[in-house]
Amino acid sequence: MDDLVVVGAGPYGLSIAAHAAGAGLGVRILGRPMASWRDHMPEGMYLKSEPWSSNLSAPGGRYTLAEYCAGRGIAAEHGTPLPIGTFSAYGLWFARQAVPPVEEATVTEVTPQGGGFLIRTAEGPPLLARTVALAVGVMPFVRYPEALRELPAADYSHSSGHRDLTRFAGREVAVLGAGQAALETAALLAESGARPCLVARRSRLNWNTVPQPLRRPPLRALRDPHSGLGTGWRSWAWSELPWAVRRLPAPTRERIAATALGPAGAWWLRERFERRVPVLLGHRLRRAVPAGGRTRLGLSTATGESVVLDTAHVIAATGFTPDLARLELLDAGLRAALVTVGESGTPELSPGFESSWPGLFFAGLLTAPSFGPSMRFVHGAGFTAGRLVSGVRKRLGARSPLTGSTGTPRDDRAPAAGHRA
Repeated sequence: MDDLVVVGAGPYGLSIAAHAAGAGLGVRILGRPMASWRDHMPEGMYLKSEPWSSNLSAPGGRYTLAEYCAGRGIAAEHGTPLPIGTFSAYGLWFARQAVPPVEEATVTEVTPQGGGFLIRTAEGPPLLARTVALAVGVMPFVRYPEALRELPAADYSHSSGHRDLTRFAGREVAVLGAGQAALETAALLAESGARPCLVARRSRLNWNTVPQPLRRPPLRALRDPHSGLGTGWRSWAWSELPWAVRRLPAPTRERIAATALGPAGAWWLRERFERRVPVLLGHRLRRAVPAGGRTRLGLSTATGESVVLDTAHVIAATGFTPDLARLELLDAGLRAALVTVGESGTPELSPGFESSWPGLFFAGLLTAPSFGPSMRFVHGAGFTAGRLVSGVRKRLGARSPLTGSTGTPRDDRAPAAGHRA
């Protein structure tokens, strides 16, 4: 039986596994490394956050994005957007350097058993673990407008469902949303030869400003500090004080998670977008119906005027809704037993990211209503990993992790299907 099984191999899962291995725990990590970044983001996208705030976390601050880029002659500079492909490659490098071999197994079920957990996969025999950390990323929580449910499945998609947008060349595409995913998807569609139109409920688009230099006069730096989530004291608080957010009343935490750091486009995208993408702002989607091989969207303006938009395809860049009810791999009885944050449908967590079910830990998007908006970004992995592993060690008790007679970690585990030496 393993001390810890980490489900998910994105930035959070990899960081947790790195800290667990560094602490001498018997840890296994299951999933496709950097799957969301490699499989669910179109070619040509860039990292919105600054390179220095986009590190995965390892003990001692090792294996940073800057270290990876420097070793390959890649510029990772403040104020210069970094391609998503470079960040994905960094995550794979981090996995090779800092983490036990990732087992590319698809977890289908996590069920309580005895004092621990039974983990079933699609590829091989089940595993047993004393504790489990669910770092499943965002894909289980894809959000669509309800109006789209009336359409045939082929007529609409989510922005996270595309690796290659060239398939839309020559076609009209309505992109729903006003955040970075919507704006960048629309720009990439236009640059790929498609004819996109952005539809958003907001009356105006928000754009981030060009980042201030890292080195500034002291007074200016004090007035507008840098942080992993942007510039300014509010962003600094969300970035640096997740532990303080957790101490707030549940309704306050829910509101912060839902509204802080709202939709906005990166400064470097604005010219590309505005040059090529028409917009319908202040328009709500009321209905979507098939219309002779196309899709007809029924929209309404803030004044109640009806507008009809015909298009060949609809891409919903409408984000993700964290909700335990959608985490189908987790045993239904266990899910129902978990204490949640207010009305959010997300788990209430200890300072060490442990849920109300002993030994079950969460990381990433599901933890935002507990620890704040930094959990929606790569930057939050640094706060999460060390504290979660400390929580695991506390749960396991004062006894040493699995060791041999020499006191070194013992690795007598049978590999799960997909395990690569």
